[in-house]
Amino acid sequence: MPMQVWTEKYRPVKLGDIVNQVHVVDRLRSWVKQGSVPNMLFAGSAGVGKTTAALCLARELFGEHWRENFQETNSSDQRGIDVVRGRIKSFAMMKPIGSEFKIIFLDESDSLTPEAQQALRRTMERFSDVCRFILSCNYSSRIIEPIQSRCSVFRFKRLGKEDVKKYISSIAAKEKLSASADAYDAIYEICEGDLRKATNILQACSTLPKVSRDGVYEVVAKVKPEDVGELVTLALKGDFPEARKKLYDMLISQGLAGDDIIRGIHSHVIRADIDDMKRLQMIEKLGEYEFRLNQGGTPEIQLEALLAQFMAISGK
Repeated sequence: MPMQVWTEKYRPVKLGDIVNQVHVVDRLRSWVKQGSVPNMLFAGSAGVGKTTAALCLARELFGEHWRENFQETNSSDQRGIDVVRGRIKSFAMMKPIGSEFKIIFLDESDSLTPEAQQALRRTMERFSDVCRFILSCNYSSRIIEPIQSRCSVFRFKRLGKEDVKKYISSIAAKEKLSASADAYDAIYEICEGDLRKATNILQACSTLPKVSRDGVYEVVAKVKPEDVGELVTLALKGDFPEARKKLYDMLISQGLAGDDIIRGIHSHVIRADIDDMKRLQMIEKLGEYEFRLNQGGTPEIQLEALLAQFMAISGK
């Protein structure tokens, strides 16, 4: 039997199973009791439950006919006006099965072009009696105002540390995984409230005899906070040879990407006990050198130059 993807295997099937997001779930439950829903806009970062909420809502509204009355389209794959005039309009015109209406779920709808959004607005108006739309997006500001005004807006929050740890520890128990407490802390540090990412990391670590903090960072090839802290401390002390040695250990021995190291340095600089003026100067330099890397700069040269800038800021 092929291995299942845990994000799908353990995806909640009822509104009550959704992790946190109580402010969203309570309103959706009240509409399920009424048997009708308005057009909705789900806004929030990745992995916080937007798609899951739409699927759970469809199951509770339509029961055994939920698949026939629910269509999911990913707008990042099909973002032009043709998909609105074609696939979406065709489904909206079809008669619902065993219900007064059906639901079209547009994932990543902020990827739709402005022209496609205008066409979508007309479709939402024309078929409002038999079809409801749920738009999911990371940035609601990218959705045109006429569509926002036709939707009830739900803001999904990033999940807290305890919510993520409780969810992935329950998966670990069901899969009979042995994991240490600091492994769960490491997973949260990496996923930053993205439950889908956290679940994928846990599954990636499932081949280890015991899931540990070091094992998590090794599997996902992410920067360890202690390595970043040592790198920044050496640079601020003026010990460039040792800082450069540590940098090359991270780039070559650990195989880390340059932009991952910069993001790790940024997280450290924000939290570290550093003079505020120096912190501001360091953040400015981080932005500059991240841009250089994105424009195709050589990671080794750019990161060495960044360390040199940190030394200049510290006055060493």
